[in-house]
Amino acid sequence: MTAPAGVAFQRLHHATFTMPVGEEERARAFYGGVLGMTEVPKPSTMRPIGCWFRAGGVEIHGLPEEDFRPNRLGHPAILVDDLDALAARLAEHGVAVETDDRFPAHRRFHTYDHFGNQLEFLQPDPRADPAR
Repeated sequence: MTAPAGVAFQRLHHATFTMPVGEEERARAFYGGVLGMTEVPKPSTMRPIGCWFRAGGVEIHGLPEEDFRPNRLGHPAILVDDLDALAARLAEHGVAVETDDRFPAHRRFHTYDHFGNQLEFLQPDPRADPAR
């Protein structure tokens, strides 16, 4: 299946995670403190709840949810240029990583934010067979 005629998908604009109501500071501690993303102001046209973060070309929006349940399956997969440095940074903050070698031609791991939402980080593996 292809995109509609005349439409070219460019890139993902942002991903959203949910969190318990009133937990913006915990989101800031993880996404800003642990991951080192920059919090960006929300446009005045948006509800004044939650918090948004950006690093490089990646933007993640945190939204409070009354009946919050962590997303343990659906998740953003974020390409990074130094997977080992990120894993070390997470470890310094006591955040566990679960390595996974099932994605062809990439090194990757999964981790969880302070709310239990799954995140995937991956890096192309230069040693991998490109045909794989």
